[in-house]
Amino acid sequence: MPLPKAELHLHIEGTLEPELAFELAARNGVELPYADTEELREAYRFEDLQSFLNLYYELMAVLRTEQDFADLTDAYLARAAAQGVRHAEIFFDPQAHTKRGLELGTVVEGLWRALERGEARHGVSTRLIMCFLRDDSAESAMATLRAAEPYLDRITGVGLDSAEVGHPPVKFREVYEAAAALGLRRVAHAGEEGPPAYITEALDVLGVERVDHGLRCVEDPALVERLVRERVPLTLCPLSNVRLRAVDTLAGHPLPAMLDAGLLCTVNSDDPAYFGGYAGDNFDAVRQALGLTEERLRELARNSFLASFLEDDEERRARYLAEVEAYEFT
Repeated sequence: MPLPKAELHLHIEGTLEPELAFELAARNGVELPYADTEELREAYRFEDLQSFLNLYYELMAVLRTEQDFADLTDAYLARAAAQGVRHAEIFFDPQAHTKRGLELGTVVEGLWRALERGEARHGVSTRLIMCFLRDDSAESAMATLRAAEPYLDRITGVGLDSAEVGHPPVKFREVYEAAAALGLRRVAHAGEEGPPAYITEALDVLGVERVDHGLRCVEDPALVERLVRERVPLTLCPLSNVRLRAVDTLAGHPLPAMLDAGLLCTVNSDDPAYFGGYAGDNFDAVRQALGLTEERLRELARNSFLASFLEDDEERRARYLAEVEAYEFT
């Protein structure tokens, strides 16, 4: 039985495994430029974030119907549950779908079809976080937020993802102010490829409650002190960091030093179909590569529930935390 954990940094489109991509392509009459799943897997070799994003957006073409999004989400929940995920806060990228002609409702209704039965079917509670593409315009983000208003009973928060460099958080100030006025929780990718200043800006300008990645905070001691003092969670993604060359090797990942500094770190999978592993795989990888103790692993699992948006269900959070404390490593 795997260590119970929450996953807080997971892009649902990034869970599209090659087998499902080909299945959906056949269902929807989409021709992929790959002979088979093996050739597609060979394409999962990236030089940096942008080279990954190019393939990521290309494969989204197979997602066309509510059923496609439901199947994608259900497949993720099954894999996540098998690796000990008890709660998942799932990102989705509406602009990547609406700009290719899909209705926002198709995306949200499809995702929700799987999420609302996720606990009964897989034992995983969920929240849904709508992300804006930072390399698109602020006007497009605002239009997306307004279009999503009929679905806000299903959307817990907003996030900011895609190409980071050259797209500082301040670009989305007004969108985040509008999201806050609607009562939405706020997170943002910052400090993956972008500088530590992007993390500060996300906190001060966007009012984020969690920082997604945040890896480069270690370059700014004053920022580290602030993150520790304010207990700002960081949703780290170790295998992703290696695949996208944010770190040279997993053995050189700063996670142990970040924990030693008192940062509230969590371990997540990001885009697991592309980066070689789901949440449990990331836990196993850092345990082996970094020599993390059982207590450190328990701390990471505990942090994941503490950093989650479960304030509306503290009884559930307490139950999950109790599972972490009771877990016996083998």
